[in-house]
Amino acid sequence: MLATALFMAVPDEMMAKRRVVVAQRTRVVVRPGHPIGRVATRMVIVRPARRVVALRGPVVFLPPVVWGIRAVTLPGRDRLAWEDSETIRRNEDWVDFDLGVDGRGDSLYLRIDGRAQLDFAEVTFENGQVQVVDFKERAQNAGTFQLLDFADGRKVQSVRLVAKAVTKEAKLTLYLRK
Repeated sequence: MLATALFMAVPDEMMAKRRVVVAQRTRVVVRPGHPIGRVATRMVIVRPARRVVALRGPVVFLPPVVWGIRAVTLPGRDRLAWEDSETIRRNEDWVDFDLGVDGRGDSLYLRIDGRAQLDFAEVTFENGQVQVVDFKERAQNAGTFQLLDFADGRKVQSVRLVAKAVTKEAKLTLYLRK
């Protein structure tokens, strides 16, 4: 009887640890005028936005910026206006997620814990301008990097990222500097 009880308890515990959430895959959706053509065929898991930020006016894509890997030191906490993160897992393949910023600053930083392959980011500003950062599907090691610098100080509405974990999981954290 005790052996049966132990046998029954172990599979339940093991199953709880192995539980996998099945997510729906779909083609990545981009607005008309998106400056990167290859994304139209990308299959992704779309994570729902945790914070929806409304745009005022039409969306205008600025010329894309090709990301230059520049490892940096993150500014002190007193210089950060906002931060948020998303953890993606290797078994999910490509993940499309949006972080609602709704804050003013002059630079965005990306911290990667783990290793991730990055496709693109869309930084949407209050005035409807969207700056696409093209990572060119580059795999990137852990570190902190400057994602985008806009020294004139702008209000960022949201940042959308399409990425996949190369390691078992990767945590992507975005920061907005005041």
